[in-house]
Amino acid sequence: MGTRQESAFEMVLALHRLLRSLRRASPTGGLQPTQLIVLSLLTEAGPSRVGVIAERVPCSQPTATTAVAGLEKLGLVRREADPTDARATHVAVTEAGERALRGVAYGETEALLDRLGRLTEEEADQVLGSAALLRRLADSGR
Repeated sequence: MGTRQESAFEMVLALHRLLRSLRRASPTGGLQPTQLIVLSLLTEAGPSRVGVIAERVPCSQPTATTAVAGLEKLGLVRREADPTDARATHVAVTEAGERALRGVAYGETEALLDRLGRLTEEEADQVLGSAALLRRLADSGR
């Protein structure tokens, strides 16, 4: 592997480890990882069919159906008629779902801030300064 490839590989591993550790360090309100991803996707993309959710997570359609059913039971999503096909439904996040997702994200934010406190101020600023670039990278994959 070349230097750039090695660095990219190390970054991917570090991002995975960081996200896993932040999720472990903050309360999720009993929500499963797939349910959190579904809430996040619906919040960003708006109402979607279960098949589209499965493609974007990615997971199998039965897994997406199970995640949606659990979220619906908790009142975090609702099913709506598909405006383009009366036989189909869309899944939409509710206000309670948006609040639940924000609550988890705030918990992870607190865990991140705690870890940033272990770095020098300059290092913490560097990490936080990369947020806009990481967002652009994430959005470029769509």
